[in-house]
Amino acid sequence: MTPSPTIPWLLRWQGQLAGRDASLLRRHLPHLAGVILTALLMLMPFISRGGLGLMITACGLLWLVWGLASAPSRQRLGALNGWLLIYLALALLATGFSPVPAAAAKGLLKLLSYLGVYALMQRLLEQAPQWWNRLLAGLLLGQLATSVVGLRQIYAPTEDLALWADPNSVADGTRRIYSTLGNPNLLAGYLVPLMPLAVVALLRWQGFWPRLLALSSLSSGLAAAVFTYSRGGWIGLFFSLGSMGLLLLLRQSRHLSPLLRKLLPPLVISAVLVALAVAALKVEPLRIRLLSMVAGREDSSNNFRINVWLSALEMVRDRPWLGIGPGNSAFNLIYPLYQQPGYTALSAYSVPLELAVETGIPGLLAGLGLFITSLKLGMAQLQRDLLLSLPAVGAMAAVIGLAGHGLVDTIFFRPEVQLSGWFALATLGVAQALKRAGQEPTIRG
Repeated sequence: MTPSPTIPWLLRWQGQLAGRDASLLRRHLPHLAGVILTALLMLMPFISRGGLGLMITACGLLWLVWGLASAPSRQRLGALNGWLLIYLALALLATGFSPVPAAAAKGLLKLLSYLGVYALMQRLLEQAPQWWNRLLAGLLLGQLATSVVGLRQIYAPTEDLALWADPNSVADGTRRIYSTLGNPNLLAGYLVPLMPLAVVALLRWQGFWPRLLALSSLSSGLAAAVFTYSRGGWIGLFFSLGSMGLLLLLRQSRHLSPLLRKLLPPLVISAVLVALAVAALKVEPLRIRLLSMVAGREDSSNNFRINVWLSALEMVRDRPWLGIGPGNSAFNLIYPLYQQPGYTALSAYSVPLELAVETGIPGLLAGLGLFITSLKLGMAQLQRDLLLSLPAVGAMAAVIGLAGHGLVDTIFFRPEVQLSGWFALATLGVAQALKRAGQEPTIRG
């Protein structure tokens, strides 16, 4: 008889209020958590920063109450949570040793609040995996409404659109939509992780209306992403949808003959690349924006980012081990000491560089470890037919897309984008946890 696993010491605070009086509360907590999380994911493109902050705080408090009212889990924390705890510990140290500790503390509190949402998502999906479809439905409903508002802006007066007004840019005069988010790059970043999840919904959901929602969200999201003319967003979409297509091919290849298994992926990849090349040559606005990517310092946007990156590298050089502390408040206080004249910035415009600036090279390595672990968890589900296998594949593609976009922008740190990233990570973590516990039912598709 094998001994039962011991409770991880980090979870021993849980269950302090567990008892007969808390049984009614425990029965209603999953439903309450699901409703709040669904509302948060659906409404985040529309509500104010203050409203988002209140809902995010409510999620963290609800996770805390749930933990106190329930018996502690005996499952291992898992590699994903391990990397998150390592990064949290580094952020705590970076805050303590920061040259601006009060500003860094604000960033640390933001990080903790997002981790509270992630923890609540993970706990909900572990207890009631059926809520995954409902959370995704909330995400896609919000994304559909956001995309429709953005697409309507195509017909708005020119002055109501975001214009590329710098005459030094090769994309001067490009009309760009931004929907309710006020920024074309933010709108594109918001759409990047949702497109592969919409593909999962289209393949997974049954019935006319659910599939219509998935198809409408996918098509309107792709159209809106194109009309943002966000180069970083296009890079992210290429990575997210490209990896999703390749992963689906690999997933279905087990049903093909050995010859087709070898030939189909390269043929499909070649066809996609040819289609993209034709579109880039024939569609003038698309061609102009793509040419601006390779214009180097001749394009004003490229020149701006290069100068910010060089300044951020100097910040990493001076504080390589623990950085300046987490959050944009700390960055805004320290960056002016390094900036080149005329190149003010609110961030490092690159997620890896931002991690190194905030928490040093160890923080960057922890972020890299989190990314690699996410890929491993997704690949582990690729050939399985379990309840969260296909969602885990879509979540991995979403993470890849966010990473691709994050190479050239820091839109990820905005709540409308980051919350979708935490949903993807929670999906990957729960898929691993349920498989390890042997609790997940088998399902085809």
